Amino acid sequence: MKQHLKHSLLILCTVFLVACSDSGQLTPLSKHDVIVAFGDSLTEGVGTDKANAYPAVLEELTGQGVINAGISGEMTAQGLTRFEKTLEDYQASLVILLEGGNDILRNRSSTQTKQNLAKMIEIAHRNDIQVLLVGVPQKQLFSDTAPFYLELAEEYQVPLEAELVSDLLRSPQYKSDPIHLNAAGYRKLAEGLYQRLIDEGAIDK
Repeated sequence: MKQHLKHSLLILCTVFLVACSDSGQLTPLSKHDVIVAFGDSLTEGVGTDKANAYPAVLEELTGQGVINAGISGEMTAQGLTRFEKTLEDYQASLVILLEGGNDILRNRSSTQTKQNLAKMIEIAHRNDIQVLLVGVPQKQLFSDTAPFYLELAEEYQVPLEAELVSDLLRSPQYKSDPIHLNAAGYRKLAEGLYQRLIDEGAIDK
């Protein structure tokens, strides 16, 4: 109970700090800049087809080129091995990093998962690529985003979308199975990320 309260307070503090900031953490993208959506099945779009996966919907909403670089079943250790080359191949200006769910489902060390994600963020920053981090829930019913996402956002000063995935996975009408979204869910995910990109200054409404 104490741990859950501590975690809830951490989320509230993170949301409060974002709300109180004078401007977003991202710099505006030009119309030619490419967004790479990097992750696992929630990025690939398992539960629908590629045309309804969130990267395709986000491309429609933003007018930016959005690359679907999701691989179903991937864990962060595997993602780390392809991360830099993927960003380089597509000449990314911004990466939406939504990975770690498979590590959590398979009970991998949260410390190692965090370290893998930290290395990805460091690679992006080293290559002057902006990062929007997206948190996924812990392996408990109705759980909130795993705490290490909040820690990473604070340590690396990157914007974090902490609640969107957890909220959608708690909503049966947006799910195709216990761990994946349906077309309506992926659209909601894209819409939420679109709004976050606006709020953070990357996209003009």
